[in-house]
Order: sequence, then structure tokens, then C-alpha cells
Amino acid sequence: MSQTIPGGFLIAIEGIDGAGKSVQAHEVGKVLRERGLDCILTHEPTSGPWGRKLRESAVNGRLSPEEELEAFMEDRKQHVHEVIRPALSAGKIVITDRYYFSTVAYQGARGFDPNDLLKQNEAIAIEPNLLVVIDLDPQTALARVGNRDGRTNDFETITQQSRSRDIFLAIRKPYLVLLDGNAPRQELRDQILVAFSRFAVERIAALPGLTPRQRLNAILTIHGTKPMED
Repeated sequence: MSQTIPGGFLIAIEGIDGAGKSVQAHEVGKVLRERGLDCILTHEPTSGPWGRKLRESAVNGRLSPEEELEAFMEDRKQHVHEVIRPALSAGKIVITDRYYFSTVAYQGARGFDPNDLLKQNEAIAIEPNLLVVIDLDPQTALARVGNRDGRTNDFETITQQSRSRDIFLAIRKPYLVLLDGNAPRQELRDQILVAFSRFAVERIAALPGLTPRQRLNAILTIHGTKPMED
């Protein structure tokens, strides 16, 4: 039976296209599941109606900045309401490949104020417990995207990526960890797992209403160790 932890834990993995977000989301999720934790992987845009609209526009012709922002916001509302919030309430670990920081970076690159975008999103979304930004220079990232699917789309241009990268690098959050996307895959995975351990322990230690034994068992659980019995 998969183990849960009090309050759950939300990990958002961010960065420009080609930085390696999806790979790391799956790698980290695999390790956490092997520890016996109840862990779900999700992504944005989602597979819902607003998410499909966004994915189609990336290939068939990009929406106007206003239409695109509306679609991302509506998709995120649904994502938080139907997936993220229920999972966290059930004590699950949620790993999302992209979250609202991508909207801040990409729609910010289209002319919206990044600070206003951040405020708008934090009014409707749950802040992550750990934000991982994988940084990579745009030329390397675009080369990876080309190798991945044999083409690029309108989202994936040097100018777009450079502007978005600058905004990602300007984000300041106490739960943010910035990693070098040039690092080997396993090294990146291990850095994310170390960050997860640190932030999860701090979160559990600060949660109100838990006994010392409950805190200890929650900490043991996140590391795949059998909880202590009375």
C-alpha cells in the first residue's frame, strides 16, 4: 500500500522548453514510488479542453496574447480544482511538469507584466512546496527539442526562449531551487531528491497538530523507511 504524508507535498518542475523537465519529473517520481510513497505525475497544459486548445495552437497558429493567457488561467483553475488540491488533501506527493511559473515566464515574454501574472496565478493556484527551475541556455535547449521531435514550433524560438529564461531567473521564492540543466541526468535527479528531503522535513516539522511520533513517522516515510510502531 502506498504511503501518504500529512498535507501532501507539491513539487513544480520548471524551465524553458528542452531543459529536461519531463525527464526529471518521471525520474523523481519513479524514486519516490520505489520508496512506497503515493506520488502522482501531472503536467500543464493539461489534457483537458483548455489544455488541448493550447497544444493545438502551438502547432496550428498561436493564439493572441490575451486569448492564450485566458486559456492558461482556465486550464490551471481546472487543474488545481480537479487534480492538485484533491491529491494534496489525500496526503499524496504531486509532481507537476510545468506550473504557473511557466505562464509568468512565457506570457511575460509576450508583453504582460511578470509580477502581475504572478499575483493573478497565486490568487487561483496552490503555491508549491518545492519549485525546481532547471536552467539551460536557449540554443542548447532548442537543439534538444529538435532532436526530440524533429521540428520546432512557434513557442520554441531563440528570442522567446531567451526572454522566458530571463524571467525564470528573476523569480525569487524561498522554496525555489535553481539547477544547471547541463548536469548529467542522474545528478539532476539526485539534487531534486535532496531538495525534496530538505523541504519536506521542514514542512513536516512546522505542521501544527502533530505529535512528535507522527512527525517522526512522516519523516521516515518520505525516505522510504518503515514508520515506528508504538
